[in-house]
Amino acid sequence: MSTTTIIKGGRIIDGTGRPGFIGDLAMQGSVITAIGTDLGNEGIIVDASNRVVTPGFIDPHTHYDAQICWDQTLTSSAAHGVTSVVMGNCGVGIAPCRPESRDITTNDLVNVEAIPYDVLKAGITWDWETYPEFMQAASNRGSAINLGFLVPLSALRHYVMGEPALERAANSAEIAQMVRLLAEAMEAGALGFSFTVLRQHIGFGGRPLCCRNASRDELKALAHVLRDCGRGLIQVACGSAAGRLDDAGYDLLDFLLHESDRPVTWAFLLVPPENPSIVAETLDFTNSLFARGAVPQVSCRPFMTQLELAKPFLFADRDSFHKIINLPREAQQQAYRDKAFRKAAKEELKNKPGVFGEGWDRVELQEYSNPELEQYSGRSLAVIAEEQGKHPLDLFLDLALDHEYDLRYMYDIANIDETWVRHLITDKRTLIGVSDSGAHVDQLCDAGYATWMLGTWVRERKALSMEHAVRRLTFDQAEFLGFKDRGQLAVGAAADVVILNPDTIGSDRFASPQFDLPGGARRLVAAARGIDAVFVNGQHAMQGTEATGNLAGERLRPD
Repeated sequence: MSTTTIIKGGRIIDGTGRPGFIGDLAMQGSVITAIGTDLGNEGIIVDASNRVVTPGFIDPHTHYDAQICWDQTLTSSAAHGVTSVVMGNCGVGIAPCRPESRDITTNDLVNVEAIPYDVLKAGITWDWETYPEFMQAASNRGSAINLGFLVPLSALRHYVMGEPALERAANSAEIAQMVRLLAEAMEAGALGFSFTVLRQHIGFGGRPLCCRNASRDELKALAHVLRDCGRGLIQVACGSAAGRLDDAGYDLLDFLLHESDRPVTWAFLLVPPENPSIVAETLDFTNSLFARGAVPQVSCRPFMTQLELAKPFLFADRDSFHKIINLPREAQQQAYRDKAFRKAAKEELKNKPGVFGEGWDRVELQEYSNPELEQYSGRSLAVIAEEQGKHPLDLFLDLALDHEYDLRYMYDIANIDETWVRHLITDKRTLIGVSDSGAHVDQLCDAGYATWMLGTWVRERKALSMEHAVRRLTFDQAEFLGFKDRGQLAVGAAADVVILNPDTIGSDRFASPQFDLPGGARRLVAAARGIDAVFVNGQHAMQGTEATGNLAGERLRPD
């Protein structure tokens, strides 16, 4: 029989929203066996005096599909108390995949999730073909935290249709094959499926990501798989940084709810700087959908990203940039200097407000080595461009082309207005998430959203009680995702437990670079503060920010 571990004397906040209390929590094997005020001293004793004990946090929106091949600990999330993650979001992933389609599938992750091609080429193990095999390969490798899997529709369409998936809708025979494969994946434990309709999600060769070509007939048939098995969910990327959901997005969510009779979560709902109150209108506009199970994902952090010309991800919804995205560096630079390209790009930016339409005042130089650029540090490109009599796009391109092509800009995209971010994270009609962990690895790192929530919004701004915030990070996610044994501290529940210091819990606004991706490539990591220990299925997974080496994570299955 396994040894009992007792966490003693902490303030137990169980995740349900009930008031916390000082007490003990006992774990044996992978489950919680007792919660009380004095559980004795038999077994391994962990002193939690002056600490808070919570359920492990659940991240519903990650892109760790590739990273789990080379990173079993996922410390970029685990260090912040995240014990369960869901991957395969936004319709992109690396399974199912035939050997001849690996390059196309890899480039989907490059284009949509901004993961460097060389990193993926060196790191993906390809020890699978079907989706059940992919999930089994992850289980065979082991993980420090729990892994949940959504079937990405782009990979599924590629697997069935080949390269024509980039050009057209599926025919009836292809739909039938996709239905069979999704049903097999659900039987093996997948959580559902995901896709995107966003224009900025560009696939191989600058063409639309192939799941954007899915017809309503395809989506209906796949939704019926979930309806017929009575479990699972759909994730769809159909929101925008403009803080609104248009009529087409509303109609799509209504359609998915009707055909699947299952929960649907859509990403994302952010607070735009130009019109922050629009998020309240969007929540009211979608209220009837929420009542039927459609929940928007929101972030509690400022949404900011580093940019560089070699990876123009944020421009992907501009037609003028489509052919540049996958070009070699020299060809990219030549294209950026072309007057016809600049004219077309400016015209598109002028006609499309929002991200890089009206946002040049929120763009600054972030990382560079050329001393000639020091004069521009800490100043917005809008101001510098006005001083020089240039269009901001010309300045943006010229600084990199003329001085240092790999210089990085910082862009504050959304979630700057604290009043309206507070509104979103306290509204029961939203799901805290959108970390995008595992994606945009050298541009942003929002894996620390949970520690930011508890440090910034609970301790500093007092927007929520600790009990309310913990529920928003644990029980609410587990309930929506169908994890009945996660998200709360209760006898018989999975022993996913975090011990934290309420006086120091938090994370940094800016992430720092590390060079530990396959091949020594660069990624950004947000430092965690105030996490003493993390237990996953009763095993000690993290001591502070250091992984213990225990790989007790399980494959998450919908109940």
